[in-house]
Amino acid sequence: MKTLYVTDMDGTLLGPDSKLSSRSAAIISELSYQGALVTVATARTPATVVPLISEMHTTLPAIVMTGAAMWCRDSQRYLNVKYLADDTYRALMDMCHKYGINPFRYTLCDGKSMQVYHNGPMTEGEQAFVDNRLNLGLKNFNIDTPHGLRPDLPGVVFFFAMGECDRIFALADEIRATVNCSVSAYVDIFGKETGLLELFAPGVSKAAAVKQLARDINADRIVAFGDNLNDIPMMQAADVAVAVGNALDQVKAIASCVIDTNATDAVARFIATDFASTQ
Repeated sequence: MKTLYVTDMDGTLLGPDSKLSSRSAAIISELSYQGALVTVATARTPATVVPLISEMHTTLPAIVMTGAAMWCRDSQRYLNVKYLADDTYRALMDMCHKYGINPFRYTLCDGKSMQVYHNGPMTEGEQAFVDNRLNLGLKNFNIDTPHGLRPDLPGVVFFFAMGECDRIFALADEIRATVNCSVSAYVDIFGKETGLLELFAPGVSKAAAVKQLARDINADRIVAFGDNLNDIPMMQAADVAVAVGNALDQVKAIASCVIDTNATDAVARFIATDFASTQ
């Protein structure tokens, strides 16, 4: 039986320190060399995914930006990119401004380097978000540049915004009701008072990307791991949905099983046991 193992990163595969442990990296690398088909599905871009999993050998592309694209680690290029339409981009900008949200807009024009635009005042959290991601080789921030104000900003892949939970979730609900796009809104695992919002082209989701990858490799079975609300669709699309012990109660409620927390290499250990049982 050919199984596709797909794991979320933050709060799931990564430890509480937001790093991949050497033990998890070693277990998954060895399993990959044995033929296990393991990948990650994350809201992150390759700029942070690549260094985080650099010690972990895998053979499949990573699902990045919540499924808006995949990243081929061998060729160092984006695959299957889903872009926002110009009219959708303008509608989303209007909606964000209505709620006093200044979103980050991620663009991709050459298939390899990503440009991120932000215009307007930044909160302390937004500034920290930028500061923690400066000088990354695969992503460049453009803060308050005139180009970022273009109504037809080219190559927009997705919006990212953060703010008070009530405001973020209210904005998400109104966008769902009025704009034809994919919306992902969830609570930040690093600060429960902060809501995170991601906006994509219609049909984009971790679930859709996972199912597409499973078809591409002719997988018979999908095992998915998660901890947060944005992982639920992917887990519901899987044959086996695995929640880590630190997952939200809503995630545990839809899971096939609950394993140890992300502080214990639980995902890697589960894959090892499951892969051995299918050989």
